[in-house]
Amino acid sequence: MPLLWLVYVVLSLVVLLTGYLGLGFLPRLPRLVITWAVAGVMWTPSHFRLPLLEEGEFYSGFAPAVMVAAVAFLENNRETFLPVALLVVVGAGVGALLGLLLWWRGRHRRTHEHDDVVDNDETPAAADRRGSGERHEPVIG
Repeated sequence: MPLLWLVYVVLSLVVLLTGYLGLGFLPRLPRLVITWAVAGVMWTPSHFRLPLLEEGEFYSGFAPAVMVAAVAFLENNRETFLPVALLVVVGAGVGALLGLLLWWRGRHRRTHEHDDVVDNDETPAAADRRGSGERHEPVIG
């Protein structure tokens, strides 16, 4: 079972990375929120219980909640589906909040980085040119 979980984690990271890069046409906020919401859906664990061939015996364990919900839906098992589906929705919400938090933290950090960069050896004219948004070629010497 640990090897199965390891493979699942590696494949889910590949899916998240390609999904994030595939959403490159979107601004950073929706890209992070969508990616982390999908991560929340994929990484939310859930307890499950399956009947075995012998009467009265069951196999139980943990699996991704979205898989448990899919199996419960296919078996038309509403008793299992509703709580697990709610768990999937909560996982997506927590993931979306984490994406929003990452966006806010990155946005907040970038505004302070530009404020802190000050070169005391620079003349005021050079500082004005640098902040004007014009491109200047580097000069050697």
